[in-house]
Amino acid sequence: MTEAGFPDFEAGELHGVLAPAKTPKPIIDRLHKEIIAIIKMPDVDQKFEGQGAQMVGSTPAEFKEFIKVQAVKWGKVAKDAGLKPV
Repeated sequence: MTEAGFPDFEAGELHGVLAPAKTPKPIIDRLHKEIIAIIKMPDVDQKFEGQGAQMVGSTPAEFKEFIKVQAVKWGKVAKDAGLKPV
């Protein structure tokens, strides 16, 4: 992509778990704890690694911030490209 004139090009695939906005914190914390335990299981980790996936396991706050940053970044790309929602 650098040779094509896009030196800062970056793209990837993202999978995450989201819950409704008013989900109580204890439920979010429990979900996070259980999901982290699952993705740390050796057979689960190996399965994803075998597919080229890198498991991150960020905290709910980190994931929320990541989504905000990505929304701004890709929103600008869409706007600059003249894309409009349908």
